[in-house]
Amino acid sequence: MFDNAPRLKTSLTALALAASASFLAPVAQADGVVNIYSYREPGLIQPLLDAFTEETGIATEVLFLNQGLEDRMAAEGQNSPADVVLTVDIGRLVNVKDKGVTQPVEDETINANIPAEFRDPEGHWFGLTTRGRVVYASKERVQQDEITYEELADPKWKGKICMRSGQHMYNIALIASMIAHHGEEKAEEWLKGVKANLARKPDGGDRDQAQAIYAGECDIGIGNTYYVGLMMTNDKEPEQKEWANAVKVLFPNADERGTHVNISGMALAKHAPNKENALKLMEFLSGHEAQAIYAEQNNEYPVMPGVPVSEVVQSFGEIKPDSLPLSEIAEYRKAASEMVDRVGLDDGPAS
Repeated sequence: MFDNAPRLKTSLTALALAASASFLAPVAQADGVVNIYSYREPGLIQPLLDAFTEETGIATEVLFLNQGLEDRMAAEGQNSPADVVLTVDIGRLVNVKDKGVTQPVEDETINANIPAEFRDPEGHWFGLTTRGRVVYASKERVQQDEITYEELADPKWKGKICMRSGQHMYNIALIASMIAHHGEEKAEEWLKGVKANLARKPDGGDRDQAQAIYAGECDIGIGNTYYVGLMMTNDKEPEQKEWANAVKVLFPNADERGTHVNISGMALAKHAPNKENALKLMEFLSGHEAQAIYAEQNNEYPVMPGVPVSEVVQSFGEIKPDSLPLSEIAEYRKAASEMVDRVGLDDGPAS
């Protein structure tokens, strides 16, 4: 979730400055602090961090990045001030583990709160929320209330599909799931069909797909469930409510294998200087209070059993998640990215 969010940008050049950045040294060694490196939007995690500080008295310092987090931590090495990593997408969670910048956690509270299917078997990362990669369909122009991902390649949708870049991690994970289910050859034929049905060159974020449907540029789009909830409750930009009200959420493959879901999650940094505080934060984020905040304020699906979703999310209907392990889907991300380029998905329908 990176739309419209201010962030501190980083680059490989900036890595050389990492160890001396003013954010790092004084905060990292302070008592009563936990340092967070985050790919998540500030507005989405601040309510959680405020609640954590209120309950524990432990302050939080957050460095927001939109790229290069893993490389930065690797470059900082044992001098890294990072205690906890927060991010979306299974691919990024796997990346931080593979980069060697995390350490395993064996914590009874966390393991009791988060089901095993949302945890790394070796304890390097933990899912905190899930979100469905669904179809946004025009309430006016799409009569059907059921759909499959496979159907997106049907010629009946020619010139009617909008989507963000195929190289965005959300779509890469979806395409990787199609490879996992159907094999690379059939998945590529499917993706060629999706490309042929595009109404325009892939562009923008998930909200932009709903806006395009509202504007009549296309009839269906691909997006995450929580974006619809965020648009429906956006009092600062009320025009987004109109975009959201123009679409209905269809859960693909609801009667079959289920809808592709991804996660947001957390990991403990390898050299966490405030490890005890970091574990307290991780326990808090996995607990009932934080999971309820995720549900109500972010319109995400909590991973902790028994925590209800928001009324907005309830209005979409019940989701049946694809049971294919995310760790298996993540293995096909590279193949999915190469397929997007090979098919020329981001070039749009005319190429």
